Amino acid sequence: MRFISIVSLVVLLSSTVVPLLANDPVCVVSSENVPGAQQPRVAIDPAGHIYVAFGANEDIYVCKSVDRGQTYTVPVKVGHVGKLALGMRRGPRIVADKNLIVVTAISHESGNLMVWRSDDSGETWTHPTNINDQPKVAREGLHGMAIGPDGLIFCTWLDLRNERTQIYGASSQDGGKTWTENRRIYASPSGTVCECCHPSVAINDDGVVYVLWRNALDGNRDMFLARSDDSGQTFGGAEKLGIGSWKLNACPMDGGELTVATDGSPLTVWRRNQQVFATDVGGRSRERLLGLGEQPSIAANENGRYLVWVSRRGGDLMLSAPEANTPIRLSESAADPVISAPRSIDGPVVLVWESGKKPDTSIMASVVSD
Repeated sequence: MRFISIVSLVVLLSSTVVPLLANDPVCVVSSENVPGAQQPRVAIDPAGHIYVAFGANEDIYVCKSVDRGQTYTVPVKVGHVGKLALGMRRGPRIVADKNLIVVTAISHESGNLMVWRSDDSGETWTHPTNINDQPKVAREGLHGMAIGPDGLIFCTWLDLRNERTQIYGASSQDGGKTWTENRRIYASPSGTVCECCHPSVAINDDGVVYVLWRNALDGNRDMFLARSDDSGQTFGGAEKLGIGSWKLNACPMDGGELTVATDGSPLTVWRRNQQVFATDVGGRSRERLLGLGEQPSIAANENGRYLVWVSRRGGDLMLSAPEANTPIRLSESAADPVISAPRSIDGPVVLVWESGKKPDTSIMASVVSD
């Protein structure tokens, strides 16, 4: 494992400096290169190559690292999207598998969820096609995407085809070329789920698909999880996460994140009120308080789980990792962090985030564990 200087890593709520867990941050792209770059997402292919997707105004870009996060290529433009959905966990999503890279994004102008493919590791890209099978139903601009070990890709989004916000999904077995008919995953008895919180999806090694979203039920804005054992064709009943509830007559615009442990069970992290919680393996009703904050993200490999979030005290970027006993601060003035790990322990665990104030933002990245 490589380390950074000790002044760069501070233990939260402690004066003790711990062994360091991350590389010095690398600037993936700055405002000088791509003005307005924001909402990064990261994927790692089986060879350990890192792909970072982000939006800037109405354009989508991808940068690549083939040296395990030491350097990144010049951004390649994937496509132009009228009124590209960006901000508050909107923006493109990306998955990687061997030479295949798939990127999705939503247009507020058309209301469609679009997909681009690359069969040459991100060098060239196809023209976009739509995943939604009815027009304009994805216009809220919030969605999630994941890829499984057998190439199954599943996409989920907030859907408005019934004039109330519901959770829908579709899958692809051919690398994003074609998609199944759209299927409703969940409709809240209250009439709508939380209208502006992004859903998330993860697929375990057995092909089980998990979808996470924030509900709006009985006046509470709590996180719910559903499971599919048939590649996303049907889903079982929704299960509430955690023991507490958040009574709120508004949308926090913060939907939490989802991954799977090595045993195939779902791992989640989310915000309730001003605090960030995570679930333990095998105990979805249990919750563990991480601290004050928002915009959490989660990844896992054979070492354990990695959790990041933004502290509400000045935008500090916080990390909880298997190698540390307490959370550590990685950066200041951070926003919208996302962490990703490959299925193999051999690949790097990579964290990306926005740095700086809009419009002069940069996309930063750090290898948390290698």
